[in-house]
Amino acid sequence: MHEMALMSEALRLAEESARAAGAARITALRLRIGALSSVVPEAMQFAWDVARRGTLAETAILQIEPVPAAAQCARCESEYPCDDFWTPCPRCGAVGGELVRGQELEIAAVEIEPAATPNQPCVRNADAV
Repeated sequence: MHEMALMSEALRLAEESARAAGAARITALRLRIGALSSVVPEAMQFAWDVARRGTLAETAILQIEPVPAAAQCARCESEYPCDDFWTPCPRCGAVGGELVRGQELEIAAVEIEPAATPNQPCVRNADAV
């Protein structure tokens, strides 16, 4: 299950960004996962539930934004949705277009709660990192 390693790295990067921003905690992590990325969203959720224990994201929520796959035809240059790497172009029928979306695995946003300063109470404020 490579999703555990992927989630551990995503969480490490999110914590690094949150600490650099002076966050008290992470409130949400949003990932973009492409349909042809070979990453199973349900497995990522399971990995998240395990990996976030004892971290700045312990109480945070995971939001997964699915990215549908799309290809661009090499012959007619039209862009079209695809289910796999071999979906023919619906306009001209050519096979083997270039994938332009659908392989993503990206951190789209890390929402944080800033740490309280000594003279100012901490106010919940979700900032993208």
